Amino acid sequence: FRGLAALCLLATLTGPQRQSEDRSPLRDIVLVAVDNTASQQVSDRQAQVATARSILERQLAARPNTETRWITVKDGTGENGTGDSGTALMQALAQALADEPQGRVAGIIALSDGQIHDAEHPIDLPAPMHLLMTGRQGDWDRRLILRNAPAFAIIGEPVTLTLRIEDQGAAPADQRQAPLEILIDGGPVQRFNLPLGVDFDLPLTLPHGGRNVIRFATPRVAGELTDRNNAALVQINGVRDRLRVLLVSGEPHPGGRTWRNLLKSDSSVDLVHFTILRPPEKQDGVPVDELSLIAFPTRELFLEKIEDFDLIIFDRYKRRGILPAIYLDNVANYVEQGGAVLVAAGPDFASADSIYRSPLARVLPAAPTARVLEQAYRPEITETGQRHPVTAGLEQPQQDGSPHWGSWLRQIEVTAPQGHVLMQGVEDRPLLVLNRVASGRVALLASDHAWLWSRGYQGGGPQLELLRRLAHWMMKEPELEEDMIWAETSGQNMQIFRRRMTGMAGALSVTAPDGSETRLPMQERAPGLWTAPFTGSEQGLYRLSEGEAKAVVGLGPAAPREFQQTIATGELLAPVLAPLQGGVMRLEDGLPRLRDVKSGRPASGRGWIGLTPRSAYETLSISQKALLPGWLGLLLVAGFIIAGW
Repeated sequence: FRGLAALCLLATLTGPQRQSEDRSPLRDIVLVAVDNTASQQVSDRQAQVATARSILERQLAARPNTETRWITVKDGTGENGTGDSGTALMQALAQALADEPQGRVAGIIALSDGQIHDAEHPIDLPAPMHLLMTGRQGDWDRRLILRNAPAFAIIGEPVTLTLRIEDQGAAPADQRQAPLEILIDGGPVQRFNLPLGVDFDLPLTLPHGGRNVIRFATPRVAGELTDRNNAALVQINGVRDRLRVLLVSGEPHPGGRTWRNLLKSDSSVDLVHFTILRPPEKQDGVPVDELSLIAFPTRELFLEKIEDFDLIIFDRYKRRGILPAIYLDNVANYVEQGGAVLVAAGPDFASADSIYRSPLARVLPAAPTARVLEQAYRPEITETGQRHPVTAGLEQPQQDGSPHWGSWLRQIEVTAPQGHVLMQGVEDRPLLVLNRVASGRVALLASDHAWLWSRGYQGGGPQLELLRRLAHWMMKEPELEEDMIWAETSGQNMQIFRRRMTGMAGALSVTAPDGSETRLPMQERAPGLWTAPFTGSEQGLYRLSEGEAKAVVGLGPAAPREFQQTIATGELLAPVLAPLQGGVMRLEDGLPRLRDVKSGRPASGRGWIGLTPRSAYETLSISQKALLPGWLGLLLVAGFIIAGW
C-alpha cells in the first residue's frame, strides 16, 4: 500500500494530459512547366503542347484535392530574356519550388522537346518528375556548324574557319553534299558544295579594315524541321598587322621629335625615317662614307617599294637635290593609286624650293602664297571640322566657352584649298586641309608649331589626339570615315549612327533578314552625327541605308543555341528523372493517364505517369485535458497510506 501511494504521488506530479488537434487537410500541388522557347516553335510542336495542355488541365481538375501551378519557360530565362542562354528549364523549376512548401508537391510535369541547356545543374526534387515530349520520331534537320571564328583577323592574310554541314535525326540517306553560300557585307554571293558530315577548312581573306559581317548559309531542304540553323553569322574585325610609315624630315626643328615620338609610341607602326644630315650646300670636309654606316636606299624606297608604305609624311622638307623629281612624281602616283601623304609645312613650304613646286603639286590640297605669318594665334575648328571625325569633339570648352587651347606662333599662308578645311588660324586662313585624290588621301597642316601643344605652351592642346586621328584617317581606318553608317549592338537592340558632312539625315531604312523594311527618323546628337535606336525582332543580317551610305550589321550569336540541336530527346533529362523513377512519354503516342503511387515506388509505366499523394494538413487548434487531477491524486495517496497503516 505504501508503494501504491508513492506511485500515485509520482503520477500526480508528472501531470499526464490528453491532447487533441483540429486539422484541416491541404491540397497537393502539381507543377507543370511548359517549354515555350524558340525550338518549340518548329513543326507542329505548339499544336502538340496546346492539345496536351487542354487534356492535362481536365485530368488535374478531376483529381481530388489537387492544385496546379503552370510555369512558362521562355527564351533567355537565364539572362532576363536578352541573351542566348537557351532553355533554362531547371532554373525555372528551382524558382517555382522555392515558392511552394516541399511537403505538398505531388509531382512535376514538363511539356518540352527535352532540349534543355541547364541539365548539368540538377535540383533536389521532392516528388517524381515526368517529361511529356513533343516532336515526332521521323523528324530530321540540317544544321550548319561554324567553328573557330576569331574576333580579329589581319587584313590581307587568310584566316581559316572550320565549317560543317550535318544532318540530324531520321535524315534521308541519299544526300551526300549540300550547297554553301557565303555573303560578305551584303556583297555578291559565293557558292560552293560541301560534303555532309565532314569538317571543311575554309581560308578567308577580309576585304577591308573594321567590322566585316560574314554570313554562311545552306538552302532549306524540303522535309527538314527548320532553316533557322542553316545559317551562321560572324563578325570579324579587320586589323592591320603592321602600319608602315615613311617619315621624310627636312631641316631639324622641335616638331620633328614630336612626329617621331608619336609614331614610335605605337608598337604596331614600323617607322622608316629619312632625314637630311648634311645638305649639299653645306661642305664641312667630312667624307660621305663617314656620315652613315650604310648608304640610304632612296631608290628602293621611293621607286621600287613605295607601295609597301601606308603613309608618307613630309615634315618641313624642301627640294635640296637629294630626291630627284622622278622620285616625287612617283610619290604623286602612289597617292593617286590609293596611298596617303601628309605634309607638315614650315617656312620651307613657302620658299622657292617648296615641294609644291615639284610633281607633288598635282596632289597637294592647297598652294602656298610665299607668305609666312609670324604671329600668335589660337587654332580654331571650322564648321566643317565640327562634322569631320578627325576634329569633331576635340574642343574642350572652358567656363567662358572658349577652347582650352594654347597659341601657335607661325602659319604658312595657303590659297585655293581643295577638299575639307577642318581648322583655321590667322584671320580665318586655312590651317588644316584634307582632300581625296583619286583613290588616295592627302593632308596639309600649314604650320610647324603643333609641338607647342605637347610642351604645354599656354595650356597646350590635344596635339597627340589630333595627329593620331589625322594619321589614322589617312590610313583609311573605317571609324574615321566622313560619310558612313554604323551600329553598336547589345542583344537584339542596336544604336544606329549616321555621319555625313553636308545636309540633314533623312529617314533611316532598316531591312530585316526576312526582307521587311522599317523606316526610322533620326535625331541629331552632334554636328553631322545622327542616331536612332532599333530593336530587331529576329536574329540575322540587317541592312542599313540612308542616302548613299549603306552598312550591314548582325544581331544575335553566330549560331543560336536553341537551334544547335532540334531533334526531341529524353536523354538530357534522364539523370534528373531517374532518382524518383519518373518517365518520358511521347505526345504523338497520346497523353498518359495520371495515377497515384506511393513514395519510393515506380512512378511511370505503359500509358501512365504517377503522382505521389502528400496527405498534408494544417493544424487549426490544439486542446488538452488532464488525465489525473490533483485532488484525485491526493485522495488516492491518502487512501493508500491509511490502508497501509
